[in-house]
Amino acid sequence: MIKVLIVEDSPVMQQLLAYTITNDPVLKVVGIAENGEEAIEAVKKFHPDVIAMDMHMPKLDGLQATRIIMGTNPIPIVIVSGSSAANDVAFSFSMFEAGALAIVKKPPGVDHPDYKKEAQELIKTLKLMSEVKLVRRVSYSTKKQAPAEPAIGKKISTEPEIQVIVIGASTGGPLVLQKILSGLPKNIPVPLLIVQHIAHGFTEGFVEWLKNTTNFPIHIATHGEYPLPGHGYVAPDNFHMGVERGPKIVLSNHELENGLRPSVAYLFRTAAQAFGSGAVGVLLTGMGRDGAEELKIMKENGAITFAQNEESSVVHGMPGEAIKLNAATHILSPENIITALIALIKK
Repeated sequence: MIKVLIVEDSPVMQQLLAYTITNDPVLKVVGIAENGEEAIEAVKKFHPDVIAMDMHMPKLDGLQATRIIMGTNPIPIVIVSGSSAANDVAFSFSMFEAGALAIVKKPPGVDHPDYKKEAQELIKTLKLMSEVKLVRRVSYSTKKQAPAEPAIGKKISTEPEIQVIVIGASTGGPLVLQKILSGLPKNIPVPLLIVQHIAHGFTEGFVEWLKNTTNFPIHIATHGEYPLPGHGYVAPDNFHMGVERGPKIVLSNHELENGLRPSVAYLFRTAAQAFGSGAVGVLLTGMGRDGAEELKIMKENGAITFAQNEESSVVHGMPGEAIKLNAATHILSPENIITALIALIKK
């Protein structure tokens, strides 16, 4: 059984969450806390495997509670948000900075047509995050710092000219992306295309948060646009993002890959096909294996490829699978990925 602690101030939502969670035979609600103060005590009492955490609560809100829990009794925390408005979601990402792992929508009432879909997303996320047994609160500063020299096995070549950088991330990815974008120069002469696995409805807020905390120009990608150098483009909800020569962004609603849309696999594969050695691939922390085989395709087509190292990953699934396939030219920490990318595109 997976033990779940619900932290929610609304009695109606408490009941709905408890009903939804206990409908799954693997999940068990061990406690319900009405605010952050109660949540801290409940963690000590019930030792949950995962926490479903509200954001806005009296006495102690979700952000403050997350900071204290992650600093004392680290438990995987899933933000369960009642709003997908960009400003609210952007604020909720401060909970990621405090150590939360994922964000999902609060399910609507059981009679709502979207209830089943949203309930399944909540249950799936709680199960997956409960598997993250070692949760480390990594403090990522948004201030630009001089990163260490990367420990790489061979000299990075600047030939042929790099035309696009493609990045894939999942669990733990938001903070690493924040760090990388904060460390890159704003005049970087190539565009960055990013696939971050995130629950439907939160991409706009995610992009707003990245924009506000990194000062790097970030956009939700649109079909057919030509990405600008020194700008980042995030795949929109429910669309694969690919790239053609130009470079030119292509969005597709083709079938799911690795159970996902957008998938990192689609982005990496199209980058390999269109640019070969003119692309750079970066696979960051995340659960599963999305993008691992395609990072190998990029490498085989001449691209320089990076996988995040295990020590700095919240979950080493995706980059770990790529490393097993010998798909990574370099295995580095986020700090050293920044240094390597700067060296790679420096003229």
